Amino acid sequence: MIIFQWLNNQLLKMVWLYDLVELFVNKAFKLDINTKLGGSIHFFIYDVIKIFILLSVLIFTISYIQSFFPPERTRKILGRFDGITANILGALLGTVTPFCSCSSIPLFIGFTSAGLPIGVTFSFLISSPLVDLASVLLLASIFNWRIAIAYVVVGLILAVIGGSLISKFKLEKYVEPFVYGNKLREIELEEMTTKDRLDFSKEQVVDIIKKVWLYIIIGVGIGAAIHNWIPENVISALLGQDKWYSVLLATAVGVPMYADIFGTLPIAEALVSKGVGIGTALSFMMAVTALSLPSMILLKKVVKTKLLVIFAGIVTTGILIIGYTFNALGYLLL
Repeated sequence: MIIFQWLNNQLLKMVWLYDLVELFVNKAFKLDINTKLGGSIHFFIYDVIKIFILLSVLIFTISYIQSFFPPERTRKILGRFDGITANILGALLGTVTPFCSCSSIPLFIGFTSAGLPIGVTFSFLISSPLVDLASVLLLASIFNWRIAIAYVVVGLILAVIGGSLISKFKLEKYVEPFVYGNKLREIELEEMTTKDRLDFSKEQVVDIIKKVWLYIIIGVGIGAAIHNWIPENVISALLGQDKWYSVLLATAVGVPMYADIFGTLPIAEALVSKGVGIGTALSFMMAVTALSLPSMILLKKVVKTKLLVIFAGIVTTGILIIGYTFNALGYLLL
């Protein structure tokens, strides 16, 4: 247990980096990190470096694993199952595929056009931006393992239930016709060499970092401002655990935004440090990643309005239930 704690502190929380950045702020800026300005600079530099290091390592590892499961092979595997088992596999698949909902939608189109049940593809579509292997380690690095695992479990449950309900309602007719007409050609899968897989993984790291770096910078900047400049009583007055509407407000604020979990984590970290309930912070994260307005606009191009509204309603209801449940039981996780 002591060894695990040490590894957790050094590899995930990067205590060594925290101390190095503190020394840098003291020497380079002549500032104490206990002051507002010093604390903000320290928070920004430490979180940016930590997130980029973890993200690069995780994307490389996940991409290497993903190289064994190209879309055609994945479709064939999923096609062997049906019912709740297929929904669970669809949700699990979302944990090792694209990191935002906009990049998940092309795969959603491919799976749907290939004949996979609509419920399975929606389980994938919900879990892909919401839950991924990277989020587990990043949440653990900022909060703890209990919160990280609980977040992933409830995210997968939401994806499975959401996909199952859409399947039960038999909403296939509300998918745009061109999606079904966009049939995938059967292709012979080429076996990648180890070098191919390594090159693919490196390319994925560069590609995804290019897509998310700005959101990370903005998210950490907002987190630093909340953490060091906005008084705790102001945050508590708006989003305190005693406010019944805090989860509703956090969800509503998250929807118009567009980011991914890596950009929202520093904001959630700062909010929780100011006394905001863990459920409120997680609801904000989930709304930003699963229900962002740009994602809804893109999804509207492939599904009709009724299905889009049902999808958004199911996910929103799930996020609210999760938020209030975590707020009520969050003390068990912190």
